[in-house]
Amino acid sequence: MTPTLITLTDPRSPAAEAYRTLRTNLTFSSLEKPLTTLLVTSPAPDEANNKSLAVANLAVTFAQGGRKTILVDADLRRPAQHTLWGLSNENGLSSFVLNGGDPPLAAAPGVADLWILPSGPLPPIPADLISSRKMDEAVTALKPRADIVLFDAPPVVAVTDAALLASRLDGVLLALSAGHTRRDHTAQAKELLDKIKVRVVGTVLTNAPTDASVKGY
Repeated sequence: MTPTLITLTDPRSPAAEAYRTLRTNLTFSSLEKPLTTLLVTSPAPDEANNKSLAVANLAVTFAQGGRKTILVDADLRRPAQHTLWGLSNENGLSSFVLNGGDPPLAAAPGVADLWILPSGPLPPIPADLISSRKMDEAVTALKPRADIVLFDAPPVVAVTDAALLASRLDGVLLALSAGHTRRDHTAQAKELLDKIKVRVVGTVLTNAPTDASVKGY
């Protein structure tokens, strides 16, 4: 089943082009300190679905740009990537962290050079799994398999998972929802990430209105 992502269903749309622009901006913003691992999160739980869509579309554009890409569903509370891609969630990140071996990567339907690692079975205390030494080993094992590894993480203000994982990665991208994300939640998220000295590479604004003046180009 091919997922209903704008970068696949309507690749010439302004929204799809915006994701390619985001990919380009991330690439050029990290020339001196390349991004090989990137966490995408949102400030609060009510933006979680937009966050997961954003990282999935971004993963598509990286793969379409010729970079081997792994998309990891590290939201071990409300995982969404297996649903977006129509994949089984029987095995995934949690089982890989606990059992080791080869990561149970699934080829993304309809996208070359993109692999999905679903969340797997949800652990009783996700923060304990994410903060474990075995998670360090899992991240280390994934890096050589792709040019970039993207992590879909829980909202940073709601739980500690995103901050714990972010400290192991090259950078964080905050997904905000136009007309919906609260300013105080965004400020709180940035403050939390700054406290642990995480590299925030920028923000992506979802649900932004389309500029009709550029549609025809």
